[in-house]
Amino acid sequence: MKQILESIRNEFNQEAAITKRVLDKVPADKLAWKPHAKSMSLGQLAIHLAGVPGRLAMTLQKDQFEVTPDAFEPTPPKNIEEIQATFEQSIKAAEEYLKGLNEASASGEWSLIVNGKKAVSMPRIAVVRSIMMNHCYHHRGQLSVYLRLLDVPLPVIYGRSADESPFG
Repeated sequence: MKQILESIRNEFNQEAAITKRVLDKVPADKLAWKPHAKSMSLGQLAIHLAGVPGRLAMTLQKDQFEVTPDAFEPTPPKNIEEIQATFEQSIKAAEEYLKGLNEASASGEWSLIVNGKKAVSMPRIAVVRSIMMNHCYHHRGQLSVYLRLLDVPLPVIYGRSADESPFG
């Protein structure tokens, strides 16, 4: 388990740097833009992505978390600085949580309660992997599509993009 925890911490740090590169490309004048009426705005998606790790770190400190699905709608950020500050605070909170995560707490059961009923129950380490990390990758992918649709040059994520190359 120690190797798994160390691997997760390392991956989190590497991926946080990639996510920051993508968030840094969000244009300040397009925060209200949506690719579709059913989609979140660019600003909502960016602030959601920025805040997920920290919110999960806080949530995972308890044995369960209750959510009301109807109440989920990310508040649009006021500006780019709010997105950047949220991301910085979120990453710090997640790093602190992951540093303190030991084998016993990582193996401990965590539950998501939806409308008063247990919807999911799994070890904390599985929640870290599936929500703190994979969920972020999912939204980072969405954000890169938003940016491409806005003709914003994409940064290197894994290997080169059509706009940047890690090879010079």
